[in-house]
Amino acid sequence: MTSSIPNLISTTFTTQTRYQPPLLSPPNPSLPSVPSLIYPSQQPAAAHHYCAATLNGHSYVFSLAIAGKHLYSGSSDSEIQAWPRNPSSLQNSEFASNSVAVCNSAVKSIVVLGEKLFTAHQDHKIRRSSLETFCSKKLRENQTAQKCTWVHHVDTVSALALSSDGSHLYSVSWDRSFKVWRTADFKCLESVWNAHDDAINAIALSNDGCVYTGSADKKIKVWKRKEGESKHTLVDTLEKHVSAVNSLALSTDGSVLYSGACDRSIIVWEKDGGRGDGEGMRHMVVVGALRGHTKAILCLAVVSDLVFSGSADKTVRIWRGGLDRNYCCLGVLEGHRGPVKCLAAAIDNSSGDSNSSSGTSYKVYGGSLDCDIKNEDDTAGDGHKHKLVIEVESEKHRTSSDMSDVDINPQ
Repeated sequence: MTSSIPNLISTTFTTQTRYQPPLLSPPNPSLPSVPSLIYPSQQPAAAHHYCAATLNGHSYVFSLAIAGKHLYSGSSDSEIQAWPRNPSSLQNSEFASNSVAVCNSAVKSIVVLGEKLFTAHQDHKIRRSSLETFCSKKLRENQTAQKCTWVHHVDTVSALALSSDGSHLYSVSWDRSFKVWRTADFKCLESVWNAHDDAINAIALSNDGCVYTGSADKKIKVWKRKEGESKHTLVDTLEKHVSAVNSLALSTDGSVLYSGACDRSIIVWEKDGGRGDGEGMRHMVVVGALRGHTKAILCLAVVSDLVFSGSADKTVRIWRGGLDRNYCCLGVLEGHRGPVKCLAAAIDNSSGDSNSSSGTSYKVYGGSLDCDIKNEDDTAGDGHKHKLVIEVESEKHRTSSDMSDVDINPQ
């Protein structure tokens, strides 16, 4: 059934409040053997936030991706939508959202490469949609994008990641495997079966060629192609979590790995100074844990020196690393009515504030099982300002015809 997009909130309300220090840790900290990186003596700076717009659109929001001027969202209702990143555009209902694709299965992950959008699905497939039509002209109802399908996994494809040069797409699945695809011709170059003992939930790629996979088997594994070889081999197994690993994120330079799990902790790992492939040498070592969430960590995002975490406790927390491996929690974003399932974050260049004293502004989008997407924009003290802008989706809007699948059988 097709419905039009309703009018959005006509005015934007803004609130600025003095930072209230969040709980340093939940009442019963998890992983007591891992030292905390949050110290009571730290005094976080002032923080400000405001709500820019509220939208309702999908059923459960499973995936988000930022590309150019748009935010792309995927949901349990099999729909992929595009939203303008500029909150002022949301005041005009005509431009509130566009249905990019209606597929046949829940959308678990989204990545964007140029004018191509790759999506992972619960029906074991990876789909590629062309954004060329959408980028050049707003999609009208009944208008669809070209799409093709990759079929090779035998269970839900849970996450995707692109290599730094965009030449390869990595996929992980609940079938315990990860695969490498060539984006130029959609050929499957490598399949690593039984990479874990249980479903794989997360993947992260570093610029030095390391592949990190996180699984329900409580482990994080590090993979890399050795010089002169075409296949990935296991470099290290990181074991510290006591429950399923749900999310992974790397620092900008790839030297720090953040992992979130059902044990309510974010573990911070750092490179051990070696390549990790020598005898007795670990690729990554535990530095400590970030605690504060009261339920499972479901998603992570890193921008600059900020780490954003979304949890089943319905909140998003903002963490900032400092000297001597000390971290502080800059704020706790509340407002979702369900678990925060996915995050996307980026530096906000739309604020137009060139005053260096105001610091850098960040925009953070959180998708939840309450069917909302929230966009938070953020700036912190001592030269860093933290604004939190929240945008959530508009009412149900679908194209009236679904796109047909074209199967590709890679060799």
